[in-house]
Amino acid sequence: MKRKILLFASISGATAIIFGAMGAHLLEHKVEIGQLLPKDLHAFETAAKYQLFHSIALLCIVLLMDKLPEKLMRITGILFMFGIVLFSGSIYLLSTQALLGIGNLMWLGPITPLGGLCFIAGWLTLFMAALKAKNIN
Repeated sequence: MKRKILLFASISGATAIIFGAMGAHLLEHKVEIGQLLPKDLHAFETAAKYQLFHSIALLCIVLLMDKLPEKLMRITGILFMFGIVLFSGSIYLLSTQALLGIGNLMWLGPITPLGGLCFIAGWLTLFMAALKAKNIN
Protein backbone atom coordinates (compact mmCIF):
# COMPACT_ATOMS: atom_id res chain seq x y z
CA MET A 1 0.00 0.00 0.00
CA LYS A 2 2.91 2.35 0.67
CA ARG A 3 3.96 2.17 -2.97
CA LYS A 4 0.43 2.89 -4.23
CA ILE A 5 0.10 5.91 -1.96
CA LEU A 6 3.55 7.15 -2.97
CA LEU A 7 2.75 6.75 -6.68
CA PHE A 8 -0.56 8.55 -6.24
CA ALA A 9 1.09 11.33 -4.20
CA SER A 10 3.78 11.93 -6.80
CA ILE A 11 1.34 12.13 -9.72
CA SER A 12 -1.08 14.21 -7.66
CA GLY A 13 1.67 16.62 -6.62
CA ALA A 14 2.80 17.05 -10.20
CA THR A 15 -0.72 17.67 -11.49
CA ALA A 16 -1.41 20.10 -8.64
CA ILE A 17 1.58 22.17 -9.78
CA ILE A 18 0.43 21.96 -13.40
CA PHE A 19 -3.12 23.02 -12.48
CA GLY A 20 -1.80 25.78 -10.21
CA ALA A 21 0.30 27.17 -13.05
CA MET A 22 -2.61 26.82 -15.44
CA GLY A 23 -4.79 28.81 -13.05
CA ALA A 24 -2.16 31.51 -12.57
CA HIS A 25 -1.48 31.97 -16.27
CA LEU A 26 -4.06 30.56 -18.67
CA LEU A 27 -7.20 30.90 -16.57
CA GLU A 28 -6.29 34.32 -15.21
CA HIS A 29 -6.13 35.51 -18.82
CA LYS A 30 -9.56 33.96 -19.43
CA VAL A 31 -10.94 36.07 -16.55
CA GLU A 32 -9.37 39.20 -18.04
CA ILE A 33 -11.09 38.64 -21.37
CA GLY A 34 -14.41 37.68 -19.78
CA GLN A 35 -14.46 33.98 -20.63
CA LEU A 36 -14.24 32.87 -17.00
CA LEU A 37 -15.74 34.32 -13.85
CA PRO A 38 -13.37 35.41 -11.06
CA LYS A 39 -15.21 33.09 -8.64
CA ASP A 40 -14.45 30.15 -10.93
CA LEU A 41 -10.76 31.02 -11.01
CA HIS A 42 -10.74 31.29 -7.22
CA ALA A 43 -12.44 27.88 -6.93
CA PHE A 44 -9.92 26.36 -9.36
CA GLU A 45 -6.99 27.79 -7.35
CA THR A 46 -8.53 26.44 -4.11
CA ALA A 47 -8.78 22.98 -5.66
CA ALA A 48 -5.10 23.12 -6.68
CA LYS A 49 -4.04 24.21 -3.17
CA TYR A 50 -5.99 21.45 -1.46
CA GLN A 51 -4.63 18.92 -3.92
CA LEU A 52 -1.05 20.01 -3.27
CA PHE A 53 -1.48 20.12 0.52
CA HIS A 54 -2.93 16.63 0.57
CA SER A 55 -0.33 15.28 -1.87
CA ILE A 56 2.34 16.39 0.61
CA ALA A 57 0.29 14.91 3.45
CA LEU A 58 0.23 11.59 1.57
CA LEU A 59 4.03 11.61 1.46
CA CYS A 60 4.02 12.07 5.23
CA ILE A 61 1.55 9.20 5.60
CA VAL A 62 3.97 6.91 3.77
CA LEU A 63 6.80 7.98 6.08
CA LEU A 64 4.65 7.49 9.19
CA MET A 65 3.30 4.05 8.29
CA ASP A 66 6.08 2.29 10.21
CA LYS A 67 5.58 4.45 13.31
CA LEU A 68 1.79 4.62 13.60
CA PRO A 69 -0.84 1.87 13.37
CA GLU A 70 -0.57 0.77 9.75
CA LYS A 71 -4.27 0.01 9.26
CA LEU A 72 -5.27 3.52 10.35
CA MET A 73 -2.53 5.04 8.20
CA ARG A 74 -3.77 3.09 5.17
CA ILE A 75 -7.28 4.37 5.83
CA THR A 76 -5.94 7.92 6.17
CA GLY A 77 -4.13 7.61 2.85
CA ILE A 78 -7.19 6.22 1.11
CA LEU A 79 -9.38 9.00 2.50
CA PHE A 80 -6.91 11.66 1.34
CA MET A 81 -6.74 10.11 -2.14
CA PHE A 82 -10.53 10.01 -2.43
CA GLY A 83 -10.64 13.57 -1.10
CA ILE A 84 -8.27 14.76 -3.81
CA VAL A 85 -10.24 13.08 -6.58
CA LEU A 86 -13.70 14.05 -5.32
CA PHE A 87 -12.98 17.54 -3.94
CA SER A 88 -10.35 18.89 -6.29
CA GLY A 89 -11.50 16.90 -9.31
CA SER A 90 -15.10 18.06 -9.07
CA ILE A 91 -14.05 21.69 -8.58
CA TYR A 92 -11.70 21.56 -11.57
CA LEU A 93 -14.52 20.32 -13.77
CA LEU A 94 -17.21 22.60 -12.34
CA SER A 95 -15.10 25.74 -12.58
CA THR A 96 -13.97 25.14 -16.16
CA GLN A 97 -17.01 23.44 -17.70
CA ALA A 98 -17.88 26.49 -19.82
CA LEU A 99 -14.31 26.75 -21.14
CA LEU A 100 -14.18 23.03 -21.85
CA GLY A 101 -17.52 23.12 -23.63
CA ILE A 102 -18.92 20.47 -21.33
CA GLY A 103 -22.65 20.44 -20.69
CA ASN A 104 -24.28 20.91 -17.34
CA LEU A 105 -22.14 19.33 -14.61
CA MET A 106 -24.19 20.64 -11.71
CA TRP A 107 -24.67 17.03 -10.58
CA LEU A 108 -21.00 17.23 -9.50
CA GLY A 109 -21.88 19.90 -6.93
CA PRO A 110 -22.78 17.39 -4.18
CA ILE A 111 -19.56 15.44 -4.88
CA THR A 112 -17.35 18.33 -3.73
CA PRO A 113 -18.45 18.22 -0.07
CA LEU A 114 -18.02 14.44 -0.06
CA GLY A 115 -14.38 15.04 -0.97
CA GLY A 116 -14.14 17.59 1.82
CA LEU A 117 -15.59 15.03 4.24
CA CYS A 118 -12.94 12.56 3.08
CA PHE A 119 -10.25 15.11 3.93
CA ILE A 120 -11.74 15.73 7.38
CA ALA A 121 -12.17 12.01 8.05
CA GLY A 122 -8.58 11.42 6.95
CA TRP A 123 -7.25 14.00 9.40
CA LEU A 124 -9.38 12.55 12.20
CA THR A 125 -8.15 9.05 11.36
CA LEU A 126 -4.59 10.35 11.57
CA PHE A 127 -5.46 11.77 14.99
CA MET A 128 -6.75 8.35 16.09
CA ALA A 129 -3.57 6.71 14.79
CA ALA A 130 -1.47 9.16 16.81
CA LEU A 131 -3.51 8.41 19.94
CA LYS A 132 -2.98 4.66 19.50
CA ALA A 133 0.74 4.94 18.72
CA LYS A 134 2.88 3.26 21.31
CA ASN A 135 6.33 3.98 19.91
CA ILE A 136 6.20 7.78 19.56
CA ASN A 137 7.18 9.98 22.47
